[in-house]
Amino acid sequence: MERQVCVVTGSSSGIGAATARLFASRGWNVVVNYSREAAPAEAVAAECRALGAEVLVVKANVAEDADCRALAAAVDAKWGRCDVLVNNAGTTKFVHVRNFDGLDAADFQRIYGVNVVGAFQMVRAFTPLLKKHPGSGVVNISSIAAATGLGSCLAYAASKGALNTLTMSLARALGPEVRVNAIAPGLVETPWLQNGMGAEKYAAGVEAYKVRSALADIILPEDIATTAWYLGVDARKTTGEVLLVDAGTKVPPP
Repeated sequence: MERQVCVVTGSSSGIGAATARLFASRGWNVVVNYSREAAPAEAVAAECRALGAEVLVVKANVAEDADCRALAAAVDAKWGRCDVLVNNAGTTKFVHVRNFDGLDAADFQRIYGVNVVGAFQMVRAFTPLLKKHPGSGVVNISSIAAATGLGSCLAYAASKGALNTLTMSLARALGPEVRVNAIAPGLVETPWLQNGMGAEKYAAGVEAYKVRSALADIILPEDIATTAWYLGVDARKTTGEVLLVDAGTKVPPP
């Protein structure tokens, strides 16, 4: 039986890497994408190959439409199919919400270019492959920041709100062949967040997050990976949804 294919953008670490590994462990071929350093992506690819998957490693900046189209062409040439696309690539700038002068138009354009425009460009590039197998899925990695207005900066929160709206619009446009959903994680344990916040602020943020969540915990990359599998593969009658994975911050302990 022909193996299915999952493409994960920004998959050299964190959520993307965990997602690639999970799909590989469940019998899928995977695409590991990176935009800067090849070595971490190759390490993830080696892990996926050890799990039995065929792996394609591709350097591409999703903010560049030509890169998105080239990535789709490479997948088409190798396997001729894409069954799940996970738009995980993202960027931000760590600026306190009250520091208006810490952001300028170029920051907004760069963040939106990856987080929103990049997701759209990837879907556009992969639509022909996704439509070849009705029931295929797109999973956009959003953030709880879209609902709370908090997060690494104002531009990041706004971009994730835009991504949620884009998810609904794409679900309408691509149905019935392709389902499009999003995941909104809470605080995720990743090097990206730890490095951005700094060790001291990150540790304090983790403890504060646990206090205000019903499950008294933070989110692991593997938690998002299993949710990406659910929305991409198992949730056959779900589209246009944003699924919150936050350990229960909406229902804090009494």
